Amino acid sequence: MNPMAQSKFFHLALLGLAVSVTYGCGDHESTDGQPSASQHTVAAKVLTVEQTQLSLRAELPGMVVSEDQVQVASRLMGYIREIKVEEGQAVKAGQLLFVVDPSDIQGQMGQAHAGLAQAEAALADAKLDYERFGALFKDEAIPKQQWDKVRLQYQVAQQQVAAARAGLGLASNQMRYASVVAPINGVVTQKMANAGDLAAPGRPVLVIEGMKKLQVRTNVSSDVYARIKAGEKVAIVTDGDAAQAPVEGVIAQIVPAADPVSHTHLVKIDLPAGSSLTSGNFVRVGFAVGSRQGIRVPATALAERAGITGVFVVDAQGIARYRMVRTGAVEQNRVEIQSGLNAGDQVVVSNVEQLENGVKIGGSAHD
Repeated sequence: MNPMAQSKFFHLALLGLAVSVTYGCGDHESTDGQPSASQHTVAAKVLTVEQTQLSLRAELPGMVVSEDQVQVASRLMGYIREIKVEEGQAVKAGQLLFVVDPSDIQGQMGQAHAGLAQAEAALADAKLDYERFGALFKDEAIPKQQWDKVRLQYQVAQQQVAAARAGLGLASNQMRYASVVAPINGVVTQKMANAGDLAAPGRPVLVIEGMKKLQVRTNVSSDVYARIKAGEKVAIVTDGDAAQAPVEGVIAQIVPAADPVSHTHLVKIDLPAGSSLTSGNFVRVGFAVGSRQGIRVPATALAERAGITGVFVVDAQGIARYRMVRTGAVEQNRVEIQSGLNAGDQVVVSNVEQLENGVKIGGSAHD
């Protein structure tokens, strides 16, 4: 091929490459940098990011417990015959919980019955002597010393009957304690023994918690202790569920004495009635301990693409560009953005599920 033909072929190849690049880019932007007429448009609200005052929070673990907690134990020593309830079961006051083998108490009752019968027989005999010798003394047929002795025997027999009846009553009451019932309405939260185990006074078998009033209990360091006070509101979320809306609790009590081992202070927080939290939940408690400048956007602005959390930032041409961000605490449905955004950025806050990188935002309403 001669030099002129080679030059012509080279110019034609460059022209073809330029055409292919032009067509390849034509689906996104025109040559002057403006969106093409065929570009997809989505109507959405746009928010101008601003610096705002953010509260500093200390997040600490805690547990939901019932303020009304009862440890149920047997008043008798004996083997547990059967347990009628399971953990997590709701119970009502007076409901049978477990039964202790009453064999020992039944033996005591048998002895009490026999003792009462014996005492009553002795009383009947003493009464006959009392009546007979009383008549003789009235007729002055026996000396006063003999009459006083008979009368004393009758009084002792009466006291013995009273003591035998008291013993039988005590045995009967002990028999009643063989069947243990729930002292309050609540939920069985712990089962600390099984059928066949030995029950003893002071050794809990079950734990029941009332559900009327729940509290979160947590321990705080001396730094946090110095910055909080009773009556303040705190944010509570279920541990491991950052997407859940926080529950607002109120600090009910702060124990001033620190634990001698951990050097922390116990804090009790009242939960509002009807909260989704239940006894036994592990939670995280956010205590306000100061403030700082930062950026926060509505939770509706967050989008997830390929497992990455980000937001759509609108550029000067109205094009949405996906930008990865690092999020922080959530407060009142607004999320702290720790990195990835700057004051003045335009962020899409609605219809983000319809957006893709490079989509034009049209008909937007700026907040």
